[in-house]
Amino acid sequence: MGIINHRYNEQRKQKSARFAYFECWNDSEVARALLGYVENWARNRGMNKLVGPLGFNDQDPEGYLVEGFEFEPTLATYYNFEYIIPILESNGYSKDMDYVVHRVPLEIPDVHKRIYNRISTQKKYALLEFRKRKDLRPYILPVLSLMNETFLDLYNYSPLDNEDMVILAKKYMPIIDPRFVKVVQREEQVVAFIIGIPNLSEGIRKSKGRLFPIGLFHIFRAARNSRQLDIMVGAIKPEDRGKGLDVLLGIAIINSGKEAGFEYADSHHQLETNTKIRAEMEKLGGQVYKRFRVFQKQL
Repeated sequence: MGIINHRYNEQRKQKSARFAYFECWNDSEVARALLGYVENWARNRGMNKLVGPLGFNDQDPEGYLVEGFEFEPTLATYYNFEYIIPILESNGYSKDMDYVVHRVPLEIPDVHKRIYNRISTQKKYALLEFRKRKDLRPYILPVLSLMNETFLDLYNYSPLDNEDMVILAKKYMPIIDPRFVKVVQREEQVVAFIIGIPNLSEGIRKSKGRLFPIGLFHIFRAARNSRQLDIMVGAIKPEDRGKGLDVLLGIAIINSGKEAGFEYADSHHQLETNTKIRAEMEKLGGQVYKRFRVFQKQL
């Protein structure tokens, strides 16, 4: 697939196109035909760079797996054949950006416990936790709006409009477990959140692409039996950073994860250049165990 995200290009003053969902046999001629077609398509529309794999926005899978093939995939990421990487490189593609993923044990360091105890007693912030999906609904649009505010300068992020938000909510609400959604409010305004889901990979494999008649049973059983909690997304309002809200959210979701029987968390994609977040993962005992790469080619 070839994509031109005009909204992103206008915001960043770029002329870049994207490729997504590139799959083929380990055949150089087939790969060259597919890639060459999208390159010409983009060039004919005035683009000077092709980047990928990237979707319409950063809620679609980003980057091909280059390290960590031996581990379970997660729902919102690619799991590609290893030969895809040398195929791209042989067609003139090189690294544009890497994402790293940490595997984090669900244990709480003492220093984080002290910060949690201090921030949780403050009346300025209120931590909201959920048990029913219907209780989440009033917070969907405020959470997605906070993403727009906090992610705007991140690599590949394109602001969501109201239609995008509705589509994204409908996509993920059926698999969201309210226990692993945490929201922080200040004066009844959403200022921070984190969302996780149980790893569903085993159930998706067993369902073989069919939800019925028993596919949903396999997926729900995988959610109950999984020992891995997949962090999907989280954010903190800029003016509320450095106040301990990351610890407040982190400990809340760790406690819920341990209560549900999880042993570790997958941190999801983090820009390799985001040294602050990476340092936080390491303080929690996290180690990089996967790496995803976005490739680029000048046209």
